[in-house]
Amino acid sequence: MKTTRLTVLEKIGFGGGDAAVNVVWSSLALIITYFYTDVFRLNPANLAMLGLLPRLIDAFADVGMGMFTDSHTTRWGRYRPYFLIFAVPFGISVMLVFTTPDLSYSGKLIWAYATYILMMLVFTAVTIPYISLPGVLTADPQERLSANGYRLFFAKGAALMVTTFVPLFAAHWGQEHIARGYQVSMAILAVAASLLFIFCFFTTTERVTHKSDRKPLKQQLSLLFHNDQWMVLAGVCVIGTIGYVIRGSVAIYYAKYFLGGDAKLVSIFITTGVIGNILAMVASTWITKKFCKIQLFRWSQFITFALSVGMYFAVKPGDRAMAVLLYFLINFIVDMQGPVFWSIISEAVDFGEVKSGKRVAGMAFGGISFAQKMGMSLAAGMVGWLLTYYNYQADKVQSAFTLNGIALMLTVIPGCFHLVMGLLMCKYFITDKYYNEKIREQVTHEVLEDAKPTSAA
Repeated sequence: MKTTRLTVLEKIGFGGGDAAVNVVWSSLALIITYFYTDVFRLNPANLAMLGLLPRLIDAFADVGMGMFTDSHTTRWGRYRPYFLIFAVPFGISVMLVFTTPDLSYSGKLIWAYATYILMMLVFTAVTIPYISLPGVLTADPQERLSANGYRLFFAKGAALMVTTFVPLFAAHWGQEHIARGYQVSMAILAVAASLLFIFCFFTTTERVTHKSDRKPLKQQLSLLFHNDQWMVLAGVCVIGTIGYVIRGSVAIYYAKYFLGGDAKLVSIFITTGVIGNILAMVASTWITKKFCKIQLFRWSQFITFALSVGMYFAVKPGDRAMAVLLYFLINFIVDMQGPVFWSIISEAVDFGEVKSGKRVAGMAFGGISFAQKMGMSLAAGMVGWLLTYYNYQADKVQSAFTLNGIALMLTVIPGCFHLVMGLLMCKYFITDKYYNEKIREQVTHEVLEDAKPTSAA
């Protein structure tokens, strides 16, 4: 089958879309828990349900959005138009979440729920089309992998902006106006995210078309549940996301309380992790040119578990140098699977089509996003419950019991989830060789050779 190679501009545009997505994803994984407890001043006990419920609602919205994109297309493509339509609402929703109105505690809790749910629903409206896009950009597995390398590089770049810019910018406003600092800094990033979605729309092209027919929900779910390779990826997504979110959510607490750091150390610590993630994108793209991407996926998670346990025992309160080094290594190793995971979803969808004779794309991508949101929801609930169990109190001197709990939440607890993630991937067998020999030529799609990046004009 002939394919069209993606241009560098198109890969950059595609990556820009994930940079926009990661303004929300990174804030959810790294900042929002701390923001709600230490800035918005919500009780950790309330935080558990706040983290759980909106993301759970959003997870089910993912399924609906996946079904919608499966059955609707436009002259600009099946997925790209949503980047343009929802770019501005996306930015506004982020600004509202990080706005702290002067209300009673009950009023603040209602505001937090309402804005959080709104942001997550808008997040769904753009992320389901976005994660579906690689399957229509190109039919070549290596090109998909390359595009996802760009994507995750830009995603981690956005995460780097969140971790370096937001804490330091907010701290610059002083403790008395810290809430305004978070509001303004996140508003700046929200505007940038809106512009990046528009950039992604104008620089990418849907050049692969798939035969699409509307199927009842029950039939789509049945087809997905009988696609064992897709089921493996869905399970991996839930388990892995729990590990990522627990570790990321507690990183600020770890730097501030376990290591005894100020805003500068907090920024350095979480930024070190993001730098590790970024370098992992580069390393993964290079390694997978010579080494099996599925083996890389598995072993990266096993090594992450070992490093996590090692960090728990090696780092004592205040041991900053060792903590930063090991946190960097954990984040470098764990994210080597990133470009692989997001590139093989399309291959699992193609596998399902060959296996059953019927294609379920939108629901498949919506289902992966559902799995991710379920993982985020469960992890957010766990973080709130664990902080409550370990008797965490904002801006107080923490007990040895609390500090040990924070250390466990950064290391051993997420490490166990990554161990399970690696074990699940032992059941995934679609390597590049398997795909090219047994799947690629049988998939019912058409590649439009003359496709060029188009605009709405």
